[in-house]
Amino acid sequence: MINDQHSILLESGTNELEIIEFEIEKRKFGINVIKVKEIILPTAVIPVPHSHPHVEGLIQLRGEVLPLINLAKVLGRTEDPPPEAKYIVAEFNQQKVVFHVHNVTQIHRISWNDIEKPTSMYQGGDQSTIIGVIKRTEDMILLLDFESILLEINPQTGIRVEEVKKLGHRERSDKQIVAAEDSPLLRKLLHDTLSEGGYGHVEFFENGADALAYLESLADQGGNVTNQVQLVITDIEMPQMDGHHLTRRIKSDQRLKDLPVIIFSSLITNDLKHKGHMVGAEDQISKPEISELIKTIDKHIL
Repeated sequence: MINDQHSILLESGTNELEIIEFEIEKRKFGINVIKVKEIILPTAVIPVPHSHPHVEGLIQLRGEVLPLINLAKVLGRTEDPPPEAKYIVAEFNQQKVVFHVHNVTQIHRISWNDIEKPTSMYQGGDQSTIIGVIKRTEDMILLLDFESILLEINPQTGIRVEEVKKLGHRERSDKQIVAAEDSPLLRKLLHDTLSEGGYGHVEFFENGADALAYLESLADQGGNVTNQVQLVITDIEMPQMDGHHLTRRIKSDQRLKDLPVIIFSSLITNDLKHKGHMVGAEDQISKPEISELIKTIDKHIL
């Protein structure tokens, strides 16, 4: 089991994370340990007719029926799983899912600052699924965008603009928001849904470090930053600087501390909300509850 919160979870806001390293055809990948509930041996799989080609079927685990996703197929690989194959049981975006991998090796504790954003040099079928690269002396570990993997298989797991349309016509054009989100796909979805919700002036950044640099540059110009920016939205998992560390830096800066910060992440659960509270976030909303995000923004800046 990987669910001992006291031994696994790090102090909030340190800009560090722990990842579980796993392999697909000897290539090394990583998943944030916070997402992982447990690692189990392969068990009986029930095929599902007409399912997505990346879905092997369903498994039963302690009374729950969970979808099994073959990560080798997601990454465009064809080699059959070896005897030491494992199932990684994960939970994020308010759902549980199981990933079939070829092997699970070890846990690493690293800084988000040591995770590089992938560039165009990373070619191949898995390019769009990579959100970060951890370079080591002998090799590298690729961090996968598990939210985007699920979104491709089941679009209903993503942000849906129709939920915002139910709120009716709204006028918020004078409000300025800063948003930190590393996924290009989710930045686009967030842009579209915030615009639909009336918030058309959003400055997007790919990570917390860039967002913080922008806010600090406004503060360096003098004056009250809250006259130029009314609210900050941040994801948690981002290369260079994560959302918890960004929030802590904002709240510890006398020039920025009055800015409301909403953490909008797939990692928001009852067990993990204390981490956002510790760094001073005003609110925490779980993806993909975009209508709740809009209502929470209204509460803080209207």
